[in-house]
Amino acid sequence: MNCSIPKACLVLAFVFLVATQFLVEEVGAAGECGKTPIRTAATSLSPCLSAARNARAKVPPACCTKVGALIKTAPKCLCAVLLSPLAKQAGINPAIAIAIPKKCNIRNRPAGKKCGRYVVP
Repeated sequence: MNCSIPKACLVLAFVFLVATQFLVEEVGAAGECGKTPIRTAATSLSPCLSAARNARAKVPPACCTKVGALIKTAPKCLCAVLLSPLAKQAGINPAIAIAIPKKCNIRNRPAGKKCGRYVVP
């Protein structure tokens, strides 16, 4: 990278740093969900969207199945998904969404544990 203009070198260095930061955040975010990227885990919970936005909405059986499987394979992943920027963009209310396992009558749910500032009922 032979730059004759110092500004061009600075711009290239900045672009490199931003790209590197993005990759580090994506890799770090997948940690709570094992080898599954957090975006994939969040997408798998799409049947839960209405129940995660509205406390009065009925939780669909497909949502309960997905949440149960997620809790069984990676219990910390549900919390990571609910507190992710992706969930916020989707309009998910963590205080409502955190109650979905209870509404689904999922056994062995992480009761009494915190998810950020929210407590799992």
